[in-house]
Amino acid sequence: MRPTVHDIAAAAGVSLATVDRVLNLRPGVRTVTREKVEKAIERIGYIRDVAAANLAKSRIYPLVFILPAGDNSFMRGLEAEIRAAIERSAFERTQISIVTVPAFDAPALQAALEEAHAIRPAGIAVVAVDSPEVAASVNRLRDDGIPVVTLVSDLSGSNRDHFAGVDNTAAGRTAGNLMGRFLGERPGPVAVLAGSMLVRDHRERLEGFRAVLDAEFPGRTILPVLEGHDDPTEAERLVRGALETHPDIAGIYSLGAGNRGLITALKTSPSKPCVIAHELTPHTRRALQDSLIDAVLNQDAGHEVRSAIRVLKAKADGLAVIGAQERIRIDIFLKDNLPFDEARTPREDL
Repeated sequence: MRPTVHDIAAAAGVSLATVDRVLNLRPGVRTVTREKVEKAIERIGYIRDVAAANLAKSRIYPLVFILPAGDNSFMRGLEAEIRAAIERSAFERTQISIVTVPAFDAPALQAALEEAHAIRPAGIAVVAVDSPEVAASVNRLRDDGIPVVTLVSDLSGSNRDHFAGVDNTAAGRTAGNLMGRFLGERPGPVAVLAGSMLVRDHRERLEGFRAVLDAEFPGRTILPVLEGHDDPTEAERLVRGALETHPDIAGIYSLGAGNRGLITALKTSPSKPCVIAHELTPHTRRALQDSLIDAVLNQDAGHEVRSAIRVLKAKADGLAVIGAQERIRIDIFLKDNLPFDEARTPREDL
């Protein structure tokens, strides 16, 4: 049976009120008495249930989510999941605010982090742009005792508390393996469409993709990366240009967003390359059904949001994070195994 505050009081020979003042760091306790209570706590092995204490006190957790703005379908789906969490805020005792900044804009993201810092929330979740100034802002938050979770894309050189997202190197390796197997002996180079090399998830996916093609399917040329900044119009222009310049392109790996532009370019292309993309959205779903895309690697945005909230609350309470519960898996979808409900992507509650 776990020791209680009554056991502490008995072991230390003090009142319950004194134990309460020591546990909650309130004044009015002599140093010698405080030390006696602390020694009793250590001797009997008392472990405080911080979460239960906060529930009893009806603690509210103000949280800030910082996302890229724009019409990136996955990011807008992520935002929808955060708004769903806001609807659950009374039950989860959260107070969530959403801040959007221009995509891939490190100075704008740094400014948003500094503004969030000023209001001292219980925690911040951020889709990171991998830059020294953003890492410095995150480290200042951590130094001030404010937990930070990076969401979808991680941040090098930072002391962030947790990353809520898939293993992006593994995702890139998976895409490389699928591409190599799907192409078989078909000749021709592979094009890569990215959002920006400023974000770590895109770089890690590319590294994993290249590593597998080089090791397992040698001789396959990978063309210079097309950076479409997750903009459908720019992505369409870049893909259309690549297909015109290299009509023998055998495969296209779209490792970011901008898939609407990719799909538009594919519809009018005389060639039919093997295409692997990320994130199951209404656009990529239809492209899978129409055989314009061969496979989609998906991450569960809802699981990522729920994970970020759980971790931020745990860190605010000084509690341990359960690693298995927060692991985000990589789903692989073909046209043959699409989820039945077209209005929703798969959810995962571990």
